[in-house]
Amino acid sequence: MSVQKLPSEFDEFVDARKEGFINAMEFKEKGGKIAGCLCSYTPVELLDAAGIAAIGLCGTSNETVPDAERMLPKNLCPLIKSTYGFAYTEKCPYTYFSDIIIGETTCDGKKKMYEMLNEIKETYILHLPQSQSRSYSNDIWYEEVKLLKEKLEEKFEVEITEKNLREAAKMRNRLRRSVCDLFSLQESCPPAMKGTDIMYALHTGSFNFDKNSYIENICKLVAEKRNAYKEGKRVVDTYSKRILLTGCPTGGVIQKIGEVIENNGGVIVCLDDCSGERANETLVDENADDILRAISDRYLSINCSIMTPNEGRFENTKNMIEKYKVDGVIDIVLQACHTFNVESYKMGKMLHEIGIPFLKLETDYSATDSGQTETRIAAFIEML
Repeated sequence: MSVQKLPSEFDEFVDARKEGFINAMEFKEKGGKIAGCLCSYTPVELLDAAGIAAIGLCGTSNETVPDAERMLPKNLCPLIKSTYGFAYTEKCPYTYFSDIIIGETTCDGKKKMYEMLNEIKETYILHLPQSQSRSYSNDIWYEEVKLLKEKLEEKFEVEITEKNLREAAKMRNRLRRSVCDLFSLQESCPPAMKGTDIMYALHTGSFNFDKNSYIENICKLVAEKRNAYKEGKRVVDTYSKRILLTGCPTGGVIQKIGEVIENNGGVIVCLDDCSGERANETLVDENADDILRAISDRYLSINCSIMTPNEGRFENTKNMIEKYKVDGVIDIVLQACHTFNVESYKMGKMLHEIGIPFLKLETDYSATDSGQTETRIAAFIEML
């Protein structure tokens, strides 16, 4: 068993980050393997079946962006810069202790950043087709998933069996159902939880090494909130305006946008991003003859702005608006995320046609536009 070493700057870190490093190091010292994942397209069932912990690595803080800008363009997506910055500075325990990082070709900026990331930590790239509608798209993605399986088996000297894949698919389906149950709390009027509490819970859970315990924690939280609601306890004002968040990943803007919404008369009732209901409602067919194909097909069905066309996203948003009785939609566009930025026009047009107020916010992880962002959000909610 190899001896794990902490980064040289360890003593300078805050207690919470130190705890993360210690937990990751202890996990590795017990023989655990870690794969850092950077997108909801990553077929984590393969990692589960190989006995490898899948941990989310997407940067969600402006802390290391200045460090990343020494190598990366300043006018690049903050998620990309933050992700690279945490790897470069060795400030993220999960990146630091990852045995491999799995990326994907969801945007040109990430593709090229991965080349630089590979110089720090071995990075394997999944090549996505750019459309779900081409006759060959599913076959292309299936081959990519097979190649990932072979890569993991070779690198970690394991066999990813059909049995283990089916067990992994069942476990991940349970997790997705539990997450959707958590989201369903927001159907009530008023909702049973603040939306930011759900966002923080899901964000924290992405760093959990034991997904079964994570599922138990979510189920326990859902049961507690449902019981409290039945007993008449309300944490959200009845008159709060019901907001759907869509667009780019929201992990880095929970405080900057999420808390501002809920401090100015709104409540987040639906997350329609790649960590929200849109990416969790589709399950793997556990009884499929070819379980690897079923896993592959499930992931390719995820709606993301990198796909052309991407009409499924708009249909999903309309369904969520009806399900959660939404008063207004806020579309979050991270700076330099061109696909979501361009697609925002179509989102706004669709919402105008069905009579739902719409606000587009283009931002990053810094505090430079916080005042303007709060003013715009407050005015939008007041208008509702």
